[in-house]
Amino acid sequence: MAMLRWQWRIGVHLAIGLAILFASLVTTGAARAEVTAFKQAVAEAAARDDALAGFYRGNDYRPIWTGASARDTERRKALFAAIDAAELHGLPRGRYDPQGLMTQLANVRSPRDRGLVEVEMSRRFLRLARDLETGMLVPARIDEGIKREVPLRERAAYLSGIMQANPAEFFRDLPPSSHEYARLMKEKLRLESIAARGGWGRTVAVKSLEPGQSGAEVVDLRDRLTAMGYLRRSMSQSYDAEMQQAVQRFQNDHGLTPDGVAGPGTITEINRGVEDRLKSILVAMERERWVNIDHRNRHILVNITDFTARIFDNGSVTFETRAVIGSSKSGKQTPEFSDEMTYLEINPDWTVPRGILRRDYLPRLKNNPNALRHLQVVDSRGRVVPRGQVNFARYTAGNFPFNLRQPPSRNNALGTVKFMFPNPYAIYLHDTPEKHLFARETRAYSSGCIRLNDPYDFAYELLSRQEADPEPFFQKILKSGRQTRVSLETPVPVHLIYRTAFTKAKGNTQYRRDIYGRDAAIWSALAKAGVTLRPVQG
Repeated sequence: MAMLRWQWRIGVHLAIGLAILFASLVTTGAARAEVTAFKQAVAEAAARDDALAGFYRGNDYRPIWTGASARDTERRKALFAAIDAAELHGLPRGRYDPQGLMTQLANVRSPRDRGLVEVEMSRRFLRLARDLETGMLVPARIDEGIKREVPLRERAAYLSGIMQANPAEFFRDLPPSSHEYARLMKEKLRLESIAARGGWGRTVAVKSLEPGQSGAEVVDLRDRLTAMGYLRRSMSQSYDAEMQQAVQRFQNDHGLTPDGVAGPGTITEINRGVEDRLKSILVAMERERWVNIDHRNRHILVNITDFTARIFDNGSVTFETRAVIGSSKSGKQTPEFSDEMTYLEINPDWTVPRGILRRDYLPRLKNNPNALRHLQVVDSRGRVVPRGQVNFARYTAGNFPFNLRQPPSRNNALGTVKFMFPNPYAIYLHDTPEKHLFARETRAYSSGCIRLNDPYDFAYELLSRQEADPEPFFQKILKSGRQTRVSLETPVPVHLIYRTAFTKAKGNTQYRRDIYGRDAAIWSALAKAGVTLRPVQG
């Protein structure tokens, strides 16, 4: 009913304002003067915006929204309908002020009035179009670890585009066309409906519960798992096998160790309200608008919060492995960006990144020149310098002229293979000798790079497009011990993303913890821009 009332108001205001205007144009008898007044108003109103000024100048200052033609009427209706649907995409309708536009239209009394509202409609259109296509926020302003370059379209191209296209289809094609975005929208509606019904009920008021226990807290756990869809309705008051399996299903969907025990971490996640999950969905939708991934072609996706690296082909996962990502400490967090993997290096050496060298290693060498014996001291020409010739105490982080290098070996910090997508952040995927870390639930231990649990299988899958039998090809080079670069004949896009909410083609939406606090910062910025949690009925 609310939407019907909204559409009725749009129709009434448009009818009143434009009827008055067009009637005046017919009855005045001074059409040429009125056209001139309209064009002057458009030129003045658009002057402070280069994109608008250029577009209207090229269009001879003719209207695209407020004219009397059928196409203008169609564009008007499509714009207001798109504003009306903005909240389906997690965008605040008030940001585009439809009521203000309708009031301006209703108050049109002269060609000048019409020229001013014409340009104002274009301004609102440009804001809405860009928000739908590439998001409301500028990623780099939210967190320094978000290096994402959003593929922005020229603003004037939006205006040209809607003039040439079917307006309704133009708006429909703006948001991401990915299955992920569509499934996130569906989850948003589901959560809003749950929120309108009061959420998932009472939280569990203990730190942990184990199989075999019973009592009021177990009943609360039972009821909450039932409300979330993990457990069928029952009158059981004990933590039985069925509840244990339900807890395991919940743990799998939330990146927790699936042991079936409701420990402190699991209880914390079970107690999170529907509003928290809805925030994650809204943030994920904004993030999806930032990323322009061609899901049809092969690409590598590393979800930082999920501690995984996956290879996708034609939208389906063809390989998946556990990953260790950057520590949550400042300066060690894995950044978010996209690039192209161009080669892998088998039996790599490791040159210590300058930041780690200055921050961690130089102070140790000053205290003890014989520390870090597994590392060679190398000059600017790549020559090994005997440690006895270096007085570490005389150098500072700003003037240390050497590098530290670890030769190829199975004990190398990079293991025996690294996967390179050259970037300004010195981030790459690689093997590691510290295999024990992959068994942990939370795997944030590196200095920023991504370590892979199954690097050899990862390499075989990458090389399968250019080698008939990739495993023996790879193993032969590995056993030689020689540092060898193998180029990928077709570079593979790599996307380092950060999603605390993401979907699967089949199964429940997945939720993860906000390990770096980035999603909290994004939500804060969205809320400041007017995004709200909107419970809906049905």
